Amino acid sequence: KEHLGKLKGIKMTYLGDGNNVAHSLMFAAARTGMNFSMACPTSYMPNAGILKLAQEEAEKTGSKIELYKNVDEAIQGADVLYTDVWVSMGQDEQREERLKTLAPYQINSQLLEKVPNAKVMHCLPAHRGEEITGNVLDSQNSIVIDQAENRLHVQKAILVLMMGNYPEEPEL
Repeated sequence: KEHLGKLKGIKMTYLGDGNNVAHSLMFAAARTGMNFSMACPTSYMPNAGILKLAQEEAEKTGSKIELYKNVDEAIQGADVLYTDVWVSMGQDEQREERLKTLAPYQINSQLLEKVPNAKVMHCLPAHRGEEITGNVLDSQNSIVIDQAENRLHVQKAILVLMMGNYPEEPEL
C-alpha cells in the first residue's frame, strides 16, 4: 500500500515453493481484496486445504486466488512479484533437487522485463542467485528494504504488547 497507494485490486504474484509464506500471502490477499497468483511446480503446490480456505475468503472480498505452473501466465498484469527462499532450515538434503526444480521460477532481470513496473518483494534473508538475482534485489523495482523496515516496526509493537503484561519492576 505504501508504494502502490492501495491494496484492493492489486495483483501480487508469488513465484516458488508453496510454503508458509505463500499460505500467509494467499490469506492476506484474500482479506484485503488483492488478487493473488502463484506459479510453482506441481511437486511444490501449496496445501490444498489452505488454498481452499483462502479461495473461500477471496470470494467474500471479490479477489482471486489462482495457481499456475507457467510463470509467464502467472505474472501477466502483476503489480508485485514476491518470492521466498527455496531451501529452508531442515531441507538441506533436498537442496540440489529444489534448486533444479525451482530454477524456472527465479525472479531475474529477464522476468522483470516482462512486467517492468512491478514492485519486487522478499521477506529475507534472500539467497542471491537462487530464488532472486542480486541485480533485481538491488533494483529500483525492489521494495525489500522498506518491507524489512515495516516488519521491524511490527515486531517492536509485538514486544510492547507482550511487555505490557508485566509489572514495571519484576521481582528477580
